[in-house]
Amino acid sequence: MNLKAEAVGLAVKTELPLIITDIQRAGPSTGMPTKPEQADLLAAMYGRHGESPIPVIAATTPADCFDCAYEAVRLALKYMTPVILLTDGQLANGAEPWLLPDVDRLPEIKVEFRTDPEGFLPYLRDPETLSRPWAVPGTPGLEHRIGGLSSEDKTGNISYSPANNELMVRTRARKIAGIAREVPPTEIFGDADGGDLVLLGWGSTYGSIREAVKQVRGKGKRVSHIHIRYLNPLPSDLGDQLRKFKKVLVAEMNMGQLLKLIRADYLIDAVGFNKIQGRPFKVSELANRITRALEG
Repeated sequence: MNLKAEAVGLAVKTELPLIITDIQRAGPSTGMPTKPEQADLLAAMYGRHGESPIPVIAATTPADCFDCAYEAVRLALKYMTPVILLTDGQLANGAEPWLLPDVDRLPEIKVEFRTDPEGFLPYLRDPETLSRPWAVPGTPGLEHRIGGLSSEDKTGNISYSPANNELMVRTRARKIAGIAREVPPTEIFGDADGGDLVLLGWGSTYGSIREAVKQVRGKGKRVSHIHIRYLNPLPSDLGDQLRKFKKVLVAEMNMGQLLKLIRADYLIDAVGFNKIQGRPFKVSELANRITRALEG
C-alpha cells in the first residue's frame, strides 16, 4: 500500500481489474508487524494521487475472507477497476471451521474480452456499468494504447483538454459510485425499527461487537449492531438506518477513520470507541462502553 500507490493509481486511470489485499498491522512504518490494526481505511479510500476512487471491501472473519475475495474479483472484472480487500493480522492468523462452498451456487464471474474490431475504441463504455472494453494485447484490429497520462474520452489518446479531464474523472467516479446498486440492504442485528443505540463496526471487530451487543441486550437494553462489508461505496441505505437510533457508536481499531466518513457523509453526530494497542477489542470493553454511552 505504501510503495505501490502510484501503480494502483495507474490501474485506476487505465481502468484495469486488479485486487489489492491489505492485511493491516499496527503502524506507522514497520510498527508491530504481527499485531492487528484497522488504520489503513483512509489510505485505502484516498491514498493515491488525484481523484482515484476504488471499491473497498472488508472481511469480518477468517471464513468470510473467501467470500470477500470472490466478490472483489467479481467487481473488479465487471467494473474494470482495482478493488481493495481489507483484512488484518487477527484474520490472517485466525482460523475457524469453514464449509466448502457449492461452486454452482457462487455468483457468476464473467470474463469478456473484446474480439470484434468493428467500432472498437478503448474507452467506449457499457451504459449500465460504465466499464470499458477489455482487449487482449496483440488481438488483430484491437491494438490500442493506454497509459497514465490524461486520455481523451473514448479514444484514449493523450489529451490536456480541461473539460475532457473533468469528464473522465467524473465518469470514473460515477462508475464506482454505481456499484452501490449491488450492495445488499443494511442488516440490523437487534431492533430493525431503531432504538437507543447502534454499534457500528467493520472488519475483524465483528465477533466482539456482536457478543457485546448480545450481552447488553440480555439486560433489556435497546442496543443494536450494524457491520459493514462494503466501505466504498457505502450501502445506499446506511444513513437512513443509522438515523433510526438515538446514538451511534463506531468501534474500530484506529483513531476514528470510519467515524470521520460517517460524520462527513451523513452529518450524524456519531461518536467513536477506539483501540490502537495491536490487540482486538475485548467483549467486556465494548459492553462497558455501550453501558456508559447509554447512561451519558
